[in-house]
Amino acid sequence: MHRTGDGASGTGGGYERYGGCARIHGGRIARCTAGQAAIDRLSLSPLTNFDLGAFFAVIICVTAWRTRVLSPTGAIAAFFVGSIIFGAGGWPFVLTLFAFFVPAVLLSRIGLAHKRALQTLGKEGVRDGAQVLANGGVAALCALLAIAGSQFWLAAFAAALATAAADTFGTEIGTLSPSPPHSILTGKTVGTGLSGGITLLGTLAEIAGAFLVAGVARIAHVSPAFFAVAIGGVAGACIDSLLGASAQALRYCGGCNLFCESERHRCGADTRLVRGLPWLTNDGVNFLATLGGALTAGALLFYFPNFF
Repeated sequence: MHRTGDGASGTGGGYERYGGCARIHGGRIARCTAGQAAIDRLSLSPLTNFDLGAFFAVIICVTAWRTRVLSPTGAIAAFFVGSIIFGAGGWPFVLTLFAFFVPAVLLSRIGLAHKRALQTLGKEGVRDGAQVLANGGVAALCALLAIAGSQFWLAAFAAALATAAADTFGTEIGTLSPSPPHSILTGKTVGTGLSGGITLLGTLAEIAGAFLVAGVARIAHVSPAFFAVAIGGVAGACIDSLLGASAQALRYCGGCNLFCESERHRCGADTRLVRGLPWLTNDGVNFLATLGGALTAGALLFYFPNFF
């Protein structure tokens, strides 16, 4: 309700009153209840959000580095990604990020001995800066674009993390599958841990990861488009597998008679390219997959707003 003109405390200006709290209009002194004043003090400006984001990101990244979840470059990259996400969206965005990050760390601890053997493929257990940016860079960008409240970018932010979760869950659980993986393109059996290979267990884990992040994003009021985010996450994971089986660089070590994904094998020998683009690494595929998942969710929400 708006009031203007003369009032009990003098002339000029005006104010609006909401549940016992008078706001300033035209220089009039505002009267606020203690409860409203407390809420106002807790309301964070974007600058304060970024400051808090940096503070908490330092704590989390140092802890992740000390526990060998992240390498030094991974911790630095995670600091910037986490600060941007917290600064752009506060705790709701952070909860959505944690829905991916925390389970991913826990799942990486399962079957460690088996997964260490896969490091001969060129996949290290400790996440470096490139891996962090590949999985979280698109989400951080979407978070910045979503500051204005665009439902497109809010859904894209959540779907980028849903894609990262789906891919990570599928990899961490799929490598433990008792059945061998098969190429998503040809259906032929491929080596465990090689990009482009899928298993039933890994596929179910991908779906679970995407739906988990979509659910947290819905509960945290980040994006109400639960199914658009979940579908975007699953679609992004499929893009990851398709690119991994076709365009991603696959190399061969003649000395060890093993396929791998790095230019230099862990034995020290140089490898030769047998398939794909020489510059497209697993990190590049992950980046493109999260981008594809984000745009898929945003497009579903844009073109079918009544359905999603």
